[in-house]
Formats: sequence, structure tokens, C-alpha cells
Amino acid sequence: MPVPLYQAKADFFRMLGHPVRIRVLELLQDGPKPVRDLLAAIEVEPSNLSQQLAVLRRSGIVTATRSGSTVVYELAGGDVAELLAAARRILSVLLAGRQELLDELRAAQRVR
Repeated sequence: MPVPLYQAKADFFRMLGHPVRIRVLELLQDGPKPVRDLLAAIEVEPSNLSQQLAVLRRSGIVTATRSGSTVVYELAGGDVAELLAAARRILSVLLAGRQELLDELRAAQRVR
């Protein structure tokens, strides 16, 4: 029995639901990066990064190539960068709304 589309989407977003994975994807927007550069930028344990890269690789969202002892990761397609840009836009709107509410609450406290 095939997986319903809504379930596949939920699985996809769950796969994205880890801060290290999001950071890796952000870094790879600038182009392919060797693991050593990802480690330096993210500052996590190598085993943790390896585990998160494996999740991204299994999902097909990144690809890996080996050159000698160096493994280089890159985004599997440009749609990932577009998804991250859309997430930034949505988050900006949500956080701006919260800031307006926070300003309103602070103003109300000063009146009392």
C-alpha cells in the first residue's frame, strides 16, 4: 500500500527537524563542502555530524563524493535552497508578529 502524500510530507519535514541538519543544508547552499569544513562551521562532535549527514544522504537531499580520504557533500538540487529561503521568510513574519505583541505588552505595562 503506497504512503499517502500527506504522510510523505510529514516524514520529509520530520527529517528536516534537527538543528544540525538545517545548519548543514544552510552551509551547503554556498556550494559543496568537505566534512572537515562542516565540522569547523558547526562545532559538533564528528560522530554527531556523521549521523546527521547519513540521515540527509539517505533521504536524498544531499549527495556525497569521496576523493581519497576526503568526503565532500552537496545539495542534491536547488529546491532545497528555495525551501530554506521560504522558511526564513515565514519565520521572519512569525517573529515580527511576536515582536509587535511583545511591544504592545510592554507598552501596556508602562501605562499601569
